[in-house]
Parts: sequence; C-alpha cells; structure tokens
Amino acid sequence: MWPARLSGGYVGVDVFFVVSGFLISLHLLKQLQASNGISFAEFYARRIRRLLPAALLVLAVALVLAWIYLPYPRWERNAQEIASSAFYVENWFLAGKSVNYSELNAVASVSQHYWSLSVEEQFYLLWPLLLLALWLIGSRRRLGGAKVTLLGMAAVVCGSLALSVWWTAAHPAPAYFVTPVRFWEFGLGAIVALGSLRFSVSSIEHSKPAAVGMQLAAIVGFAMIIWSAVTYSSVTAFPGWRATVPAFGTALVIICGTVVARPWHSVLTSIRPVQYIGNVSYSLYLWHWPLLVVGPFVVGRTLQATDKIVIGVITLVLAGLTKRFVEDPGRRWAWLQARPRRTYVAMLVCMLVVALGCTGLIINSRTWTTVPTAAPGAGDSFGCVGPYALQNLAQCPDAFGPSRYPYMTDDVNSYLTAPSQTYSQCQEVTRVPDGVGTDTACDFSDSADKTKVLLLGDSHAQQWQYALLPIAQARHWQLITSYMGACSPIGGYVGFRDVPAPGYVAADCDNWGQEERDLAAGDGTSIVLISFAAREEQIDDGTGRDQYSQYVDGLAAYVAPLVSAGVKVYVIGDPPLNALVRDPDCALLHRNDPSECAVARNTAQPPDPLLGAAAQSGGAIAAIDLTDWFCDATQCYSVVGGVTVYFDNDHLNRQYSTLLSPLLASRIA
Repeated sequence: MWPARLSGGYVGVDVFFVVSGFLISLHLLKQLQASNGISFAEFYARRIRRLLPAALLVLAVALVLAWIYLPYPRWERNAQEIASSAFYVENWFLAGKSVNYSELNAVASVSQHYWSLSVEEQFYLLWPLLLLALWLIGSRRRLGGAKVTLLGMAAVVCGSLALSVWWTAAHPAPAYFVTPVRFWEFGLGAIVALGSLRFSVSSIEHSKPAAVGMQLAAIVGFAMIIWSAVTYSSVTAFPGWRATVPAFGTALVIICGTVVARPWHSVLTSIRPVQYIGNVSYSLYLWHWPLLVVGPFVVGRTLQATDKIVIGVITLVLAGLTKRFVEDPGRRWAWLQARPRRTYVAMLVCMLVVALGCTGLIINSRTWTTVPTAAPGAGDSFGCVGPYALQNLAQCPDAFGPSRYPYMTDDVNSYLTAPSQTYSQCQEVTRVPDGVGTDTACDFSDSADKTKVLLLGDSHAQQWQYALLPIAQARHWQLITSYMGACSPIGGYVGFRDVPAPGYVAADCDNWGQEERDLAAGDGTSIVLISFAAREEQIDDGTGRDQYSQYVDGLAAYVAPLVSAGVKVYVIGDPPLNALVRDPDCALLHRNDPSECAVARNTAQPPDPLLGAAAQSGGAIAAIDLTDWFCDATQCYSVVGGVTVYFDNDHLNRQYSTLLSPLLASRIA
C-alpha cells in the first residue's frame, strides 16, 4: 500500500519461501522417518485442496473485476496473467516479459502476485521426489537416510544460490522470477526442518547458555530481516547474494522457535490479533493485490490514505470469510478426501473454467473499436486540437478538457509500431554488422541526389518517428532510424533509472552508439537528430561529476566527428515527465476533468542535459525544445486539446506525436 515507506518489503517473499521450505519439508521428512516412503498421490492432493479453492476463487473474482472496472486495452494482458496464475506458471510469464524493454512501462495485472505461488508449487513438484531418492540411497547403502538427505539438500542450496548470484548479475530482470534461483531458499528451510528432528527442545532448555544463545540468534535473525526490508530498494540487484540476508535471518528465527519452548518474541507473536493474521495470511495475500490494482478505477482517482485503509479492512474481511467458507471446507471436504483422483479432476475442471473465462475476456477485448491512428483534425489548420490549443487558449475554452480517445491501445504506441505498417517506403535494414540496435530505412527520395537524415537514440527518439515521417515524405528525405532501448548512445553508459546495467549491456550500448555515429559521419548523412532519456540513463565519464555536467561535455565530444564531417546535428529535448511526477493512470482516472493531472512546469520539466549541451555548444548543436507545446507558462498537462499526451509512463501518444509534425518541421532547416 505504501511501498516507498518500506522500500525492501519484497523480502517478505524470501521469508515466505524459507518458512514454506521448513513446514512442508518437515512434514515430508517425518513421513520418511516413519515409513521410508512418501505418499505422492496424497501429498499433491492435500496441496491442491489446501491452495486451489481460495486461489481459483480470487482469480475468478479478479477476472470479473478486471472486466468491469479496468479499461479494455488492459483486458487481454490481465486475462493472460490470470490464466498463467491458474496453471501456476505466472513467474515464467513475467520472466519472459521482463526481458522485453517495452515491458518496463507495463502496468501491474490483478494476478501479478501469484508469481511467488507459482514458484512454490513448481518447487514442490520436484522436491518430494528428490527427498525420497536421497533418503532411499542413504538407507540402502547404510550411510544413513538423514545424512545423505542433508548432503543432497546442501548441494541444492549451494548450487541454486550460486546460480542466483550469476543469473542476477547477468540477467537481472528475469532473475527475480525464475524458479531455479529460488530453490535454495526452500532448501534452507528444509535443512532447518531436518535439524529440528535431531534436536529436542529439552536438550537446549536444560543448558541455559545454549538457550540464551538461541534467543540472541532470533534477535539477530529478526534484525537481518528488518534491515534488508528497510535498506533494500528497487535498485538493489536482487535476489542474488543479497537474498541471503533475509533468508538466513528467517532460518535463525525458526531455529530458535524449534529448540526454545518460549522464544522472546512470543510476547508479541502469540497474541490473538497476530495469530489471526497468521491464520488468514494466505487469503490475505490473495485478496490484497487485485483490490489495490482495481481500487483506483472503482473510486475514480489515485488512491488516498483513507482509500488504502478501507481496502485493508475489506481485505481482512474477505480473508476471514474465505478462510472459513472456502479454505477450511475445501481442505476437509470428505468427498474429495475419499480418493486423490477426485481432487485432481476437480482441479483441472476449475482451472479450465478460469481459462475459459480468460479466453472470453481476450476475445471481447479484440472486438472493441481501436483508437484511430490518424490524428484528429488533420490538415493545415488544427484549431483547438492537441498542442495547438495551447497557442490559442483564448479561442479554446476547453483546452484541457476530456480526451476524445482516452484509452491507449497498441495502435497509438509511438515507439513500437513499425513504420512499414503505414509507409510502404520503410523497411528494416542492418547498418552495422552484428549490430544490437533496430534500424529502419524509409526512402522518400525521387532523385539520385538524396538528403540522408538519421534519427538516433532510444525509445524516446523512437517516439518522434511519426512526427518525422510526414516531414521526410514532404521533403523527399531518405530517413534512417536507429534505436537501442534504454541506451545512452554517447558512451560511458552504466545504468537506467538508477538500476546498474550488466556489463555486456553497457558495452553493447557504447559500441552501438559509436558505430552509428561513425557511419553517419562517413556515409553522406546531412542531418542527425538525437534524442534519448538523458534524465534517466546514467553515464560515467570517470570524473565523479553530476550527470548533467557529464552529459553536457559527453554529448559535445560525441557529436564532434559529425560536426567535422559537415553534418547538421539537432537534439530533440524530452517531453515533460509523466509517471515520475503524476499517477500514470491519472488521465484515465480523471477522464471527465483531466486538468486535475496538471503538474507545475518546473517539476514536470526539469533541466534536460540534451538541451543544456546544445546551449553550451557554441552553435555546433541545434536544440529543438517543444516544451511550450505540452505546457503553458505554469503547468504541464496530460490531456491537451482533446488528445491524450502520453501513451504510457514516459512515451508520447502517437496521435500527439503526429500532431507535432508541422511544429517539428519548422525547427529543422
């Protein structure tokens, strides 16, 4: 509800994995100890009866809530994730999406939190089999089932932890979700469970120093969990080795609880309200997230503190009701308990029902009329449409009123829609061998004497392509575009949005920027237009100076070969910030009065290093600053002249970008 107040609160998932590994493995180990075997059919049937009734109920309700309250462009993604959650593969869905740059701006789905449940169940598909194999090997070779099992679990923990460290460093985005990098946390809990079978409470209680030591260990464990929750944040490379802090802290707390009759924290953890929260915690976890996602669209505004408190109360009530009328009856239903096969059949039927509902929502989403790709009011005179309303405020009384097309679909994605879908003269090309960027050539020339123009940068350059394409067509340019997402082409790239980039990504970024620059300097290019999110992409020139200063000098050095070759260099300043200064859904939540989303100009448009570099270049770099077409003298807006400004968190709506074409043309000689 207040993620900024506890920036590392996500370590609760790691705590959960260790606790789960302890509890479930303890049950399995007791079976092995008693009978040298595990009843797999009954084990999985119990897991299904324990987890699926509540999980599938919440998914079904979340599907209905998404259909009723969320805007239709979000139906398909939510339906896909609900189906993935129903079949316990949500973590792999998110891992696959997270490697796509466009997903950086994806909004949360109503079932995104099911990823951790997916990881847990995938682990328990394999874990009982491994435990049985290890136990039988040890028993039959007279090495001792417990000893061989311990060695095997230790191997899993060490191997998975090593994999987690490597994967987090090499592929940080998907590493958070993939199952193998989390195995070690469950395994750590399992090792604690095995140890608890070997040491009784009385053996520790009779030794006062040992009991005191265990109490201190629990204090240290809690401190490790709290420290990581407070100090970690969205920029922490996680899980990797940093996950060991909350995980081993949890293990220390559990160890104390298994060998000390009354741990020091029992004063708090044994009281009735805390016990109640623990009792309904599963349903609490299931319900809270979809209510938070849908909540703003129910109340029609960004959630306030009182709204969040109300959602918290509703979540508690729903969790209590679900525990009493769904979780417990589902676990104890005699008809299901009679034969495991019945449980499996019921599971498949319920999963298929949810999947069918998801399919229906996807089909329904595709029947809606899409947003027109052509900008409304196209022609020589735009009057009060889009940015032109800002220049005619006296004649445009509703300049900041409702958007004609408030719902953003992929049709108005300004930075991913391929120009070849609109212009037959455009085709993808490879300019640099083994290049990592995305290049497109649009040849509108009608003679051998071609004016070659290059648009270079990240997706913040790409969002200008539909403003430039009409110019290129009118002036008969050969327009080349070259993009690399979340990359600063000027060199020294080290990260994006305070998140350090893996070394190979930084190297690819630097190489791409230099190769494209050098190619343009020698192939007859007349004009180079550069734009990228300089306020979000970090560089390091080794001087330790602030980013603004590094960019000013770095850009001057970067364009020097172009200027020497006689190329005219322009930088296009970034539009005002969106998600960093307002709720990215603000224009939707305030459809009737989007002026509620206005942000002070100096807040929404802090100094742009690109424009700063141009100002200090002595005329070598020309600046294109379009701020006045997004803002009046005091405020910047999310809807102007009946047109939504932004497609997502930080990219323009293609409609708005297209409308800016004549204005951009007037700035390019």
